[in-house]
Amino acid sequence: MDIEQKQTEFIDHFVKQASSLKGSALSSVVTDATSHPSLFAFSEILAVPNVVELEGTEHSVYLDLLRLFAYGTWSDYKSNSSRLPELGSDQALKLKQLTVLTLAETNKVLAYDQLMQELDVTNVRELEDFLINECMYAGIVRGKLDQLRRCFEVQFAAGRDLRPGQLGGMIRTLSNWLTTSDNLLVSIQDKIKWADNMSELDKKHRKDVEDRVEEVKKSLSMKLQTVSRPTLTSESMRRSTLNLVE
Repeated sequence: MDIEQKQTEFIDHFVKQASSLKGSALSSVVTDATSHPSLFAFSEILAVPNVVELEGTEHSVYLDLLRLFAYGTWSDYKSNSSRLPELGSDQALKLKQLTVLTLAETNKVLAYDQLMQELDVTNVRELEDFLINECMYAGIVRGKLDQLRRCFEVQFAAGRDLRPGQLGGMIRTLSNWLTTSDNLLVSIQDKIKWADNMSELDKKHRKDVEDRVEEVKKSLSMKLQTVSRPTLTSESMRRSTLNLVE
């Protein structure tokens, strides 16, 4: 079962739970969802009306916590830890995994120094163990550890939840890509037409050359025949006349 299918099943499970609870009872759902080792998407849970209703209430910190796991990073948590519930070890691990995904969104070569700073890791061995055991084995990223260059080369990274307003930017990016692709296709088609025209011109030129060669051959052949045909010289005419007289 691939990671996308697993995500769908886990999301459906927590959405159903959140839809049946209200107020403080939702805190356990948020805690369980953000602690789950195989759940990395939270926007559907955030969209549940009962969860949205936490805004402005005494339990709104759990809404903020869910938003942190949907869009934020470990650094964001450290900056706002005084206003959020304390994280358990599973939640801390999950948020660091999500931080790697966020970094991989914008850069496919992640420097070890940057990763250690963002993840609060003190040495390379600990960092590489985290990337291998908690990220690559979990299936959320694939890549290559380059100890010589001290970097992680990302080949694949699972996508995170879209931040508010990010969808419009993605649509514009895709629209620009589509326009560029259409223009490229037109350019390729024009080049194909040009190549076809050049091919036809080349064929016509080749035919003209071949016809000209044939004409030259015929002309030379006729000249050779004319040169090789015996002609009557004045001496031969005299001899012919004498023969007739005799």
